[in-house]
Amino acid sequence: MSDIDDFIQGFESLGDWEQRYLYLAELGERLPAMPVDLCTEANRVKPCMSKVWVWAFEDESNPGRIRFHGECDTAIIKGVVAVLIRLCSGKTPTQVVDLDFDRLFEGLQLAEHLSPNRHVGVYAIVDVMKAQAQRLATELA
Repeated sequence: MSDIDDFIQGFESLGDWEQRYLYLAELGERLPAMPVDLCTEANRVKPCMSKVWVWAFEDESNPGRIRFHGECDTAIIKGVVAVLIRLCSGKTPTQVVDLDFDRLFEGLQLAEHLSPNRHVGVYAIVDVMKAQAQRLATELA
């Protein structure tokens, strides 16, 4: 079973969407704080309605693998950021770029439960994370 399948299965076990929203908010609350000096315009996900920042960096304890910091000013989207960070951290840059985020979002049914603008923002977060992973791949090569 893949990481994506694990996320989908865990999310489905929560039942209704009220519980799923609460779970996303809880994941966001548990997301480690992103260092303030990384919350820059260069790391901001500009198409997102919420204020979102992400930053990819090499995992010092696991060379060739990357980790992410993330921050957001709204609870539900911060929870989505936390899911994306959990899914992407510990992977190689190529693995991050190749992840099937469409399958993840379809399985989590985000399109049906987030506003269209928020849904666009979620994909913008993914685009920034992929771009940062590609940047790191170049730096690590």
